[in-house]
Amino acid sequence: MTSDEMVWAAMEVAEEGIRQGELPIGAVVFAGDEVVGRAFTRDSVGRLKHADLLAMIEADGQQVKGSLRLAVNLEPCLMCLGAAMSLGVREICYGLSSPGDGAARIAASWEPGAGMGWYRAPEMHGGIRAEEVREQFRRYCERAADTPLRKWANTLASGT
Repeated sequence: MTSDEMVWAAMEVAEEGIRQGELPIGAVVFAGDEVVGRAFTRDSVGRLKHADLLAMIEADGQQVKGSLRLAVNLEPCLMCLGAAMSLGVREICYGLSSPGDGAARIAASWEPGAGMGWYRAPEMHGGIRAEEVREQFRRYCERAADTPLRKWANTLASGT
């Protein structure tokens, strides 16, 4: 499965979230070409649950063997990067960069400590279908209530 196809799958999951009034962030975990986890971000009772983390929890519950790949339509944050490292995700493909909280720069410079060679950052590939993802954020912002999350989403939609 190509990185473009993977990010497209994450965008489709994000669309499910948009239809339910959630932030337009979707994530899919792949073992080979098989989907082993998928989720969209949820904001219930003011507690944000990240799509990437929810998808990885689902994948972990299946006790999948072999290498995993994660696709997200938005660059993962530091927490989700750490979860991906713990799960053994070898590659993350994402659409839109998240300048305020994205972790791609950290992954690029990560060097495991002595004796921790098994604990490594995944390869990260971004900018895949970025303008289409930006459009998802624009559509979300047109309908969402005026909240801090909408204001944050608007920075992604506008590219500022």
